[in-house]
Amino acid sequence: MKVLSGIQPSGQLHIGNYFGMMQPMLAHMNTSELYVFIANLHAMTTVHEGQRLAEGTIEAAANFLALGLDPDRCIFWVQSDVPEVCELAWALSTIAPMGLIERCHSYKDKLAKGIMPTHGLFSYPVLMAADILLYQSDRVPVGKDQKQHLEVARDLAQKFNLEFGDTFVVPEAAIDETTAIIPGLDGQKMSKSYGNTIPIFADGKELKKRVMAIQTDATPVEEAKNPDTCNLYTIFRLFAEPARLAEVRARYVNGGLAYGYLKLELLELIEKRFAAAREKKKELLADLTGLRAILDRGAEKARAKAAVTMEAVRRKVGSRYSLCK
Repeated sequence: MKVLSGIQPSGQLHIGNYFGMMQPMLAHMNTSELYVFIANLHAMTTVHEGQRLAEGTIEAAANFLALGLDPDRCIFWVQSDVPEVCELAWALSTIAPMGLIERCHSYKDKLAKGIMPTHGLFSYPVLMAADILLYQSDRVPVGKDQKQHLEVARDLAQKFNLEFGDTFVVPEAAIDETTAIIPGLDGQKMSKSYGNTIPIFADGKELKKRVMAIQTDATPVEEAKNPDTCNLYTIFRLFAEPARLAEVRARYVNGGLAYGYLKLELLELIEKRFAAAREKKKELLADLTGLRAILDRGAEKARAKAAVTMEAVRRKVGSRYSLCK
């Protein structure tokens, strides 16, 4: 089974990225043919400073590797290093119904946040479909907010297959309902767009500032609280051992829980969970030549896979005109 996943290099990696996408993805190294890419072309819809995008791409690569991705047990590359994805995106765009793309809520959501409307932002789902279909992916781990884009990829695969003959695997979404949406400091989905994240690789002072800023209600310590509606508890349960989580839940329900002390405990758990990864990331960024070599090898493997799909696509749509008799 082929599993594909990617992440944009458009900001600091946060725990929502890790639990929502990266941890489930890493588990596939032992069970599947895993494809992982850094979606720098997608990031261009919102990042318009070349140096920042380039640096973010390198940092994203270091993040993946530091958190346990083994490039020898998967295919790991930068999206723009495989130009076939843009060719496929164009081929798919010529059969993509306008209504299908217009219904995608992500475009409307980003406009509501003040992001400038562009063709790239609008056609984002088509490029995402190309990312998925180019490698004949069977499953794609996505958050609930990306499920609609996965449905677009499925629709385009089926439409292409119907018009030109069987070409693409129709992918399935893989959503972990327990971690699909990780709340941020304000209780909304944790997102760089909302500025409510807890960065994994933040230093001690910044990390403490973020954790202590998690919003809670004003219920007095001695009174009972509902853990199921508290974003602090939702984040805490990602890190706590089951026995400790049961103790904390009991204090919520029976009274006696102080939010401030729980935040300090959460801070300690986060520091401990990612301490080794922070050190590994420093080592990777100290050897940029070695890091780029890993990405180059991954791109070579990815292009070999992409070439097979694109040869079939070119023949079927007629762009391989040199073969015409």
